[in-house]
Amino acid sequence: MKTYVALLYSIVLGAGRRVVMSDLRAMTEELGFSNARTLVATGNLVFEAEERPITEIETQLEDGFAKAFGRSVDIIVRDAEAWLKLAAGNPFGDGEGSEIIVRVMRRPLQSSVIETLGRHRNGPERLVVVDGDLWIDFGGKASETRLLSALTTKRLGVGTLRNWNTVRGLAEKIGP
Repeated sequence: MKTYVALLYSIVLGAGRRVVMSDLRAMTEELGFSNARTLVATGNLVFEAEERPITEIETQLEDGFAKAFGRSVDIIVRDAEAWLKLAAGNPFGDGEGSEIIVRVMRRPLQSSVIETLGRHRNGPERLVVVDGDLWIDFGGKASETRLLSALTTKRLGVGTLRNWNTVRGLAEKIGP
C-alpha cells in the first residue's frame, strides 16, 4: 500500500451546501481506498491505496465525487513522497503560514508564468515555480492582492491553492 494526498478544488456544492468531511472520507473508502483521513474542512484528504498511476486515482476520485455529491470537481493527487518533496521545497522558509500559498498543479507550470502573472502584482508578492507548482508569498494579506484573480484554471491549468499551514499539516498526516 502507498499513501496519497488528494486536494479537492472545491467542496462547495451550491448555495449554503458544502461537503462534510466525514462524507468525503466515506466516499473514499467506498471507492476501495483505505485509512482515509482529512485535514480541516476544506477538501484535504490522505489515504492509502495500491500503487498505480496518479491519473487513474484522480479519475476514480473525480468520478466517485460526482456520483456521490452531484457535482464535478477537479481533484489533484500526489503520492506521499511527492507531497513531502513539495513541502520541503517551500522557497520562502517557514514564514507566516497563511501568507504563503502554493498552487498545486496537475500539469507542471513553466517558470515563464512568473512574467505572465507579474502584471497582476500590486504589492510585495514574491512568486517562484518549484517543480511545476507555483509558490506565492503575499507579504501581507492575500485578500488585498490583485494576483488572486489571475490564478485561474483558464490561465494556468488545473490546480488548487493551499496555504503553508495546510501543506505542513498534510505532511504531518503522512508522517516521517
